[in-house]
Amino acid sequence: MKKNFFDHFADQAAYFAGSPGAFIGASLLVIIWAVTGPFFKFSEVWQMVINTGTTIVTFLMVFLIQKAQNKDSKAIQIKLNELVAAHENANNRIVDIEDLTEEELDQIHKFYENLRNSRNRDTSKEE
Repeated sequence: MKKNFFDHFADQAAYFAGSPGAFIGASLLVIIWAVTGPFFKFSEVWQMVINTGTTIVTFLMVFLIQKAQNKDSKAIQIKLNELVAAHENANNRIVDIEDLTEEELDQIHKFYENLRNSRNRDTSKEE
């Protein structure tokens, strides 16, 4: 499957951002910035360099992290749907349940809590 440019870039950027090399590089930049403070007399421009840089990186990373999270969520959902569909006793009505409203999800959650509680009572009676 061929990825478009943004998908490829986002995957690589997210992978790099979570690597030890990225952490070490960011740490070195902060150390270098801190060490240069006396040379720039801890000026406002010196402070603004780190503030602006970290703000821009944080802003862009939010979107990359969200893209990665969306992709992971979709993959996990597909895997769960496959497991539900493959099990003969499973309730296939819950496939694609993520499309329901919060209230509908709460109702289904309560249904399964009640089901669990009734099964626990049934097993405790057998003992």
